Amino acid sequence: MSQLWMPVSDTDHIEGRRNAPMTLLEYGDFECPYCAETYPVIKAVQDTIGLDMRFVFRHFPLTRLHPHAEHAAEISEAANTIDRFWEMHDILFENQTALDDTHLLIEARAVGLDDETARMAFDGRYADHIKKDFRGGVRSGVNGTPCLFVNGQRFDGPRDVEAIVAALEATIPDQSKFDA
Repeated sequence: MSQLWMPVSDTDHIEGRRNAPMTLLEYGDFECPYCAETYPVIKAVQDTIGLDMRFVFRHFPLTRLHPHAEHAAEISEAANTIDRFWEMHDILFENQTALDDTHLLIEARAVGLDDETARMAFDGRYADHIKKDFRGGVRSGVNGTPCLFVNGQRFDGPRDVEAIVAALEATIPDQSKFDA
């Protein structure tokens, strides 16, 4: 099992309580069909665990396989400048067949980005953040997407709600021994 090389920090995209006892982290690619299949599973895990889990998303665009992945990551970072990363994240996975620049600009408008800011997303201004995520993934043993980490440990089990919830819960000490 690989460990997460780069710990979760304030520069990460975090959904949920920042101090939640459980962390599910995904290295993902917005154009990856397997990431799109895992997207509703992660949503269901979030619903199941609730406030006891935070979800972290890091970019790992596989640009040789997915020609729109880099621009999709960039537009999500532009949306982050107006605190709309998670809305854009969801839109990109829910509309994965429409990730060309024209559609990305339409989706950017849908989350409240003006046209100029959206177009500027593609000029490389977010490249350092995306590359940092990617390098952290490589150092953590990521070689494909989606790659999940449960409380800092790589999770290679089945990508279903029950298995991920069980893995997350297994990392939390048994509270019953402290209740008495």
